[in-house]
Amino acid sequence: QVWPSSLPSSCVCLRTNIVTGAAGAASLLSLPTWGGALAGDILAIFTMWTWPRITGSFVSSLHPVKVMTMAMLVYLLEVFFCAWCTAYKFVPGGIYARERSDILLGIIMLFIVIDLLVDGKKDLGSLFGIKNSQKPLFKQSEKFIKLFLWLFVGIGLLGLGLRYKAYEKKLGHGLPKKEFSALIWPFRFGYDNEGWSNLERSSVLLKQTGVDFITIIESDASKPFIGNNDLTMWLGEELGFYTDFGPSTRDHTWGMMVLSRYPIVHSRHHLLPSPEGEIAPSLSLTVNFTGKLVDFVVAHFGNEEEDLDRKLQAITVSHLLKNSSEHVVFLGYITSAPGSRDYLQLIENGNVKDIDSTDRDRWCSYIMYRGLIRLGYARISHAGLSDSELQMAKFRIPDDANSYVDNDKITIDPSEVPAEVHFSSRFGSYKEGHNYEKKHHFHMSTPKYFKQNN
Repeated sequence: QVWPSSLPSSCVCLRTNIVTGAAGAASLLSLPTWGGALAGDILAIFTMWTWPRITGSFVSSLHPVKVMTMAMLVYLLEVFFCAWCTAYKFVPGGIYARERSDILLGIIMLFIVIDLLVDGKKDLGSLFGIKNSQKPLFKQSEKFIKLFLWLFVGIGLLGLGLRYKAYEKKLGHGLPKKEFSALIWPFRFGYDNEGWSNLERSSVLLKQTGVDFITIIESDASKPFIGNNDLTMWLGEELGFYTDFGPSTRDHTWGMMVLSRYPIVHSRHHLLPSPEGEIAPSLSLTVNFTGKLVDFVVAHFGNEEEDLDRKLQAITVSHLLKNSSEHVVFLGYITSAPGSRDYLQLIENGNVKDIDSTDRDRWCSYIMYRGLIRLGYARISHAGLSDSELQMAKFRIPDDANSYVDNDKITIDPSEVPAEVHFSSRFGSYKEGHNYEKKHHFHMSTPKYFKQNN
């Protein structure tokens, strides 16, 4: 049993539990996938075991106000250190904290162990001053508390199972078709430009686009200084899409998620070369569009100031694109202008085409492709929901990848293309220039459609 009052109080058992907790903390950062998840569970159980003892030490201290003040100060320093581990490029002394969450977790564990070894006998029983004559009643109450807690856990697990069943029912309802759409959006961790949560409004917006495949940049809000939220799980359940969280929080990136209406066959997570700047994430994955397989490569390049990083990242991603299948889409945040060195590296060495090479007024977000027929391209204003627009493209999968003709003529008249190719009318019609209104609207000379140049 792992509940505090029933754990052995001998030094041997105390040291065994401490070693187990330390092993869970170390394994959490070092083991891959399910091994790391299991280690996290062990660490969580260890934390539950220590909490009543540490609480007892706090309540029985001579100066609880000073102790609480010091605890809050240490906590704030730990949160800052956690932010420094990822945002090291823009903070003083960041070079020393780069990707060193192991030091942070080690310091936290050290404080816990010191308290347990020095003052770990003050559990709930000693805290309440239970006398020998009262111990039978206390034991009886303890049984009811345990029963209530296990009942609470059971209800929670039942709710989790029902929630997953409801999510499963939403999956896999994409209709068989050769056309699909893809979208890229820098999300900024689920907060709008005024600092409020934008999850509900974002899910409504994404549903209105009718898009089939989504990649969201800067999506990892699982960090304590961002909110400890799993945006990927929430949006996946809300939209009924398959999901890929991307590189994990412990990889010290800002995150990159994927949402797909159609099943993700397999995926690989990549950390792009980042010798000077922040760690850049990337994913390569394959989606099954009801029998038609299409590869996707999504990436978030480093900052504009890090020239070497961007150069190496472009080379790495171009290799991923070149080694992808005959049908591939690239959705990337490149931090370079059209026609730049990194842009040309992807186009020429990745063997892909820009969705609209005539659009020179872009920065960061790009859509490229190979082995597909382009149908449409749109840019939708953010309306304050984020600080970046949404970019969306539509494609058709050719019957024969070795014998097909891509659409090479651009039109802004939707009547010249079939109705099923049209973008949603909820975002208005063709608009030149930037849309500054507080509503989502097509802008920047889109939407555009592509057809054969007869």
